Amino acid sequence: MRATLIALALVGTSTVAFAQEGDLVKYCKADIARLCNGVQPGGGRVMKCLKAHTKEMSVGCAQALQKMKG
Repeated sequence: MRATLIALALVGTSTVAFAQEGDLVKYCKADIARLCNGVQPGGGRVMKCLKAHTKEMSVGCAQALQKMKG
């Protein structure tokens, strides 16, 4: 549940971002819990944390984040 709320806080309101939110939840849930556990959602803090740990995150999460940039 918390990871879903975090993922929702990460994405904007654009249709593209909303469509990709499912991938973010699916592929980044474990990485957010492992790498950014103490980070409070909001203000881009979780996204900043994930970006700071790109070499430690799973391939699936990295790909989901890459899709969001596109």
